[in-house]
Amino acid sequence: MSACKTLVRTSLSSISSSLRASGPPIPLLHSPSLRFSPLLSPNQGLRLASHNVPSRPYASISTEAADFTDEAQSTDSTLEPPENPTQDTVEQLLKQKNDVARLMKMERNPESAHQRGGRWFPYLDKFSCGEDAYLNSGEVLEALDPYILDVRKERFRRVVKNRSYSVCLVVEGLGDFGNVSAAFRSADALGFQSVHVLSCDSSKRYRDNRHVSMGAEKWLDIELWDSTPECFEVLKSRGYRIATTHVGMDAVSVYDMDWSCPTAIVVGNENRGISDEALDLSDLHCSIPMKGMVDSFNVSVAAGILMHHAVCDRTSRLGCHGDLTFEESQILLAEFSLRHSKSSMSIAHEYAKRKAALLTPRI
Repeated sequence: MSACKTLVRTSLSSISSSLRASGPPIPLLHSPSLRFSPLLSPNQGLRLASHNVPSRPYASISTEAADFTDEAQSTDSTLEPPENPTQDTVEQLLKQKNDVARLMKMERNPESAHQRGGRWFPYLDKFSCGEDAYLNSGEVLEALDPYILDVRKERFRRVVKNRSYSVCLVVEGLGDFGNVSAAFRSADALGFQSVHVLSCDSSKRYRDNRHVSMGAEKWLDIELWDSTPECFEVLKSRGYRIATTHVGMDAVSVYDMDWSCPTAIVVGNENRGISDEALDLSDLHCSIPMKGMVDSFNVSVAAGILMHHAVCDRTSRLGCHGDLTFEESQILLAEFSLRHSKSSMSIAHEYAKRKAALLTPRI
């Protein structure tokens, strides 16, 4: 029996070697059966014949095992090796604003644009490819469509459908990055796209918390702030009311709040709670009713409860939590596609070059 098993393994190994020697590997990510085009309006006409992407990928794509586990089975040799799990941890990201900013790919609205009021959405329908070259969200989706697995595209659609910027999470002065990571994971799972971090103490050393966040930070819009007044001023200019969690006589129960109003939920330090400065600058104080001997929750647990109740309340009042418009959904879908892999950027840049070449008149 062992001799038979050895013979079978030897035969399979020989076949595999022959296939590798006979030609280039077939890219498994070229899946034209499921396009991103259902999100595009019929009048846009973005799928131009001259812009069709060839079947050979310009770069390999990583499924990134640290992200969503439903694609962990893809192990084809054409894929990039998974990213180093010690990189891009929550602690490392929050130490440098540039590290967080590089996660966001589409061009962002200038802050002055938010002073006019109206609906808050952070992105322009524009992706910079350098040298005054830009792609809109439809073109980004067109460029990356053949290189993303069908199951991943469908997951992007489901996530974007349930995303909202109407309620955001603010964590102030947390000393344990494990709590920050857990809060990020809850925000992503519940459909919150925007999170803000105030004054984390980056001088301390913490263990790697990527296993706590499960890579959720990659799919969130994270903004870092050094000052509470600056953060609150910007949030208010974007139309948010500031709700700080606080146990006090003037605190409103979270169950009595109308969460259909744009709201920034602020949770505070594990030991000290919300700072006096944040309490003074906030629009209202809220609390989670507790019936036990202990009068507080772990901060990441409190954040999860608050966000879950906000989603439930919004769903009962509005019919759903996700509230992005068609255009906003398409832009966020393009943003997710660009974040999908390290190769996505180079593929989009190559697409822009070919687009420019097609538009250049021949002499």
